[in-house]
Amino acid sequence: MAGNIHVVPADGGWAVEVEGGGRSNVHYTAQADAIQSATEAAKLAKVELIIHGPDGQIRERNSFGNDPRDIKG
Repeated sequence: MAGNIHVVPADGGWAVEVEGGGRSNVHYTAQADAIQSATEAAKLAKVELIIHGPDGQIRERNSFGNDPRDIKG
């Protein structure tokens, strides 16, 4: 099972990284492009997508099938 997926700032652009997978070799110039790619991967893997801001801090989290809370909706 794949780890959670992160969109992180990298080398003046954005990278999509998988937890436990080491450094990413997939870079994007626009954060929106990285988020789109990461969202598709997170949905397929049914893991959490964690989006970081330019400062590296988490700004958003989305769960795609691996939600630890037992809340409908």
